[in-house]
Amino acid sequence: MPVHLNPESSSSAEENNKQKTGLYHKVNDMVMSLSRISLKEKLFFVQHLGLMLKSGISLSIAIGTIAKQTENQYFLKVLTDVGDQVEKGTSFAESLRPYQKVFGELFIAMIEAGELSGKLEDVLHELFIQMKKEHNLISKVKGALTYPAVIIFAMIGIGSFMMVFVVPKITAMFNDFEAELPLPTKILIGVSDAIVNNGMATVIILSVTIFIITKILKTHKGKYIFQGILLKLPIFGSIIKKINLARFARNISSLLRTDIMIIKTFQITAKVLGNLHYREALNKMAHKIKKGGKLNEVINISPKLFPPVVSQMVAIGEETGELDNILAELAEFYEDEVDQIMENLPAIIEPVLILVLGLGVGGVAVAVIMPMYSLTTAI
Repeated sequence: MPVHLNPESSSSAEENNKQKTGLYHKVNDMVMSLSRISLKEKLFFVQHLGLMLKSGISLSIAIGTIAKQTENQYFLKVLTDVGDQVEKGTSFAESLRPYQKVFGELFIAMIEAGELSGKLEDVLHELFIQMKKEHNLISKVKGALTYPAVIIFAMIGIGSFMMVFVVPKITAMFNDFEAELPLPTKILIGVSDAIVNNGMATVIILSVTIFIITKILKTHKGKYIFQGILLKLPIFGSIIKKINLARFARNISSLLRTDIMIIKTFQITAKVLGNLHYREALNKMAHKIKKGGKLNEVINISPKLFPPVVSQMVAIGEETGELDNILAELAEFYEDEVDQIMENLPAIIEPVLILVLGLGVGGVAVAVIMPMYSLTTAI
């Protein structure tokens, strides 16, 4: 007996399949967008794109070829989409604009300037140098801070283990004596008992505290205050200033070489810098320049963030017409200083960590030994 298919049911099934497929693609895109595209992958893209364009390969084919070589699935999707848009006739900068979170405003602005001036290959080379310097700077900072971070976490872990498992067993013997315990011993026992007997409450309080602090630091005001405190710290304040000054000089130099307007250059660089105090200062400078102020004069409005050497170098650059080269040299100077500090940082922090560790161990030892000494002399 022949089977008669209902056209309405088949069309509804097709619609359901389309909806499921569309939902799958949306979820897949959302999951892929959460994956992080490293600076190293973007470096590979910029370097090889510049080389392929110099060899005469068209932009769309070059982007598609590089896309096939990337292992990051989200970056593959981004580059494939950008390549397709370029092939359809959209400019490279406009194709990148939907992915501003991936590439950043500075990257897109420089690409746009390179397309308009017909110097895209030169701009890509400039971007590669800048991104490579940025990558080296970040790597050095991370490498220098890894050792202190590991030591601090180890100290916290060992201290917690001592308070929970070791100290209660040592101090249990003091409960059988009616003698008055010294103050350090009372403090040690009190802290240990609080952690052991109220472990869940301690974990909850710590978790809530960390959550509240994290939330506050995510707000503009909280981040602004916290970053202001960091700038005033003895060792780290100087490092943060030099890192921001190096990024400021490097980005301004790169943007000026692409013939972007000076006001726009400062506005873009303000968004690139991570420290809100430097962002605020650059936006104020852009506003002052718009009103006709000289660059070396507007830099002096923030003497705590920009030392006199910066304004002097900028003044020389303005007079000679070599501002981009002067700022590149200034960036090299601060990058070398950061590099030297990062190499010496472990040697500077190590004595401090040893002192803190010694005070902690010494405090526990004194708190344990003092009552024993008092009891032996009393017998």
